[in-house]
Amino acid sequence: MEKSASIDFLMDNLGDFGSYQLRQFLLHLLSAFTAGLHMMVLTTVAAVPDYKCIQYENHTGFFDDDFFITDECKITNVYNQTIKCEKWEFDNTYHEHTRATQWNMICDNRWMGCVAQSSYMFGVFTGAVVLGSLADKFGRKKIFCISAVAQLILSVGVAFLNNYWVFIATTYVYGIFGSSGSYISGFVLTMELVGPTKRSVCGILFQTIFASGIMAVSVWGYFIRNTFVLQIIYALHSLILIPHFWLIDESPRWLWGQGRKDEAIIIIQKALKTNNKPAVSLALEKEQRVSLSLDNDNDNEKESHTNQSFSILDLFKTPSLRKNTILICYFWFAASFGYYGISLRTSKLKGNPYFMLFLMAAIELPSYVFVTLSMDRLGRRFLNSSMMIIGGTALLISAFLPPDSLAQTISTTVVFLGKFCIAGAFAIIYNYTVERFPTVVRNTAIGLGSMFARLAGSFTPFVGLMDSFDERTPIITFALVTLFAGILCTLLPETLNTKMPQTMQDGEDFGKGDTCFSTGCFGSSKKQQKEKDIPLESY
Repeated sequence: MEKSASIDFLMDNLGDFGSYQLRQFLLHLLSAFTAGLHMMVLTTVAAVPDYKCIQYENHTGFFDDDFFITDECKITNVYNQTIKCEKWEFDNTYHEHTRATQWNMICDNRWMGCVAQSSYMFGVFTGAVVLGSLADKFGRKKIFCISAVAQLILSVGVAFLNNYWVFIATTYVYGIFGSSGSYISGFVLTMELVGPTKRSVCGILFQTIFASGIMAVSVWGYFIRNTFVLQIIYALHSLILIPHFWLIDESPRWLWGQGRKDEAIIIIQKALKTNNKPAVSLALEKEQRVSLSLDNDNDNEKESHTNQSFSILDLFKTPSLRKNTILICYFWFAASFGYYGISLRTSKLKGNPYFMLFLMAAIELPSYVFVTLSMDRLGRRFLNSSMMIIGGTALLISAFLPPDSLAQTISTTVVFLGKFCIAGAFAIIYNYTVERFPTVVRNTAIGLGSMFARLAGSFTPFVGLMDSFDERTPIITFALVTLFAGILCTLLPETLNTKMPQTMQDGEDFGKGDTCFSTGCFGSSKKQQKEKDIPLESY
């Protein structure tokens, strides 16, 4: 019996997904919307418009323009002398004034834009590690609400900053709360509240709403061209999370685990009433609750110390777990690398950058529908592998298409196909990681995978600088990393229709010898039996 057996007994009365869970879930989902919005804010407020070098000012009026050959960053005169550009003219068609034009994040200063985006991404990484742990210690709701207030204050405050390095430092902290704190806590609150049969769908819906937040960035960016006003509008979206202090409940599972059983029972009683469920099974007298706790403690007396002793290092101590951990961490890295690599480079696609950003987010929606309908039919391994291979191949093809207009249209279409596939694979890896690792280290495994994903997001902007050597280099890099992940995925075991491992030994024995080459790539099409397992407490 797991340590959560008594709370499972109580929460079974609720059903997997009733009216109470629906209301709480819809409130939690709002955190995904603001997380997606804040994640991509810099693609508009720090966008780099098309630009050209203005004739070298020390010679204006003396030489005719024909005496100079210019590109974006330098001028070559008739004496074959190369002169560094000092002043630029920006195209105002799509962007009137941005952080990039304010600080000249172009030419030799392109790194400034990369540092800005990476500082936010690294903040998300920090938040995933730090706030996830704090939510385990102090409660999901408390971290959710603190993060909601912090992201509102920081996202407004950053609009008033005119010093680049102060802006970078604030953006880092903004990332911690903007796309980590409330989002992680909201995700965990949902996973701990809904039943096992609804966790996959709810998890994918979180990512769907995350994509809708990105779509909102493009819509506001299209209509509001003033960077200051635009940042304030983005910031005000966080107001929708402030009422959550009064509207959402703490996780009953977390309360029970902290020994606050009476508080947990009060929330479950409220939920039963909302779900129109009979309260008789919840009206436990104090003696019954003590009995449940004693039975649970007796069954777990030997296990409780063991459960507290596992760490990340235990994922690498035995051969099978070590191999799978390394492969899965690389998959997290590659999926995030490809996902943000495409998302952050929409300005490189031909056409209206706001429309391209909107479409790049919108293409995720049918991807998530496809994944939801296919995951329990084709299996996790086959979908993960095939979608990453197709996505990587699509990106590789787009890199080698000629620059004429027809080929550019085809290239854009192929890039969208790549995003469709990589976004779908990114969604699946959450579920796969939960199912592959044993209960005693499941949270640790999810946290480790999330760390690799956020690190990939931090590196992605700098890969864009590689287009100085060849404009195709970044997209080829994203393609090769995702392709390799798809191939390596064939070496992982299938998790569809398998029982979740409980102990470290179960985790080591899980799927031994099961690869695409030994047992076939498709998962079983049988209906998965409902499992009662420890609640998902991950990020």
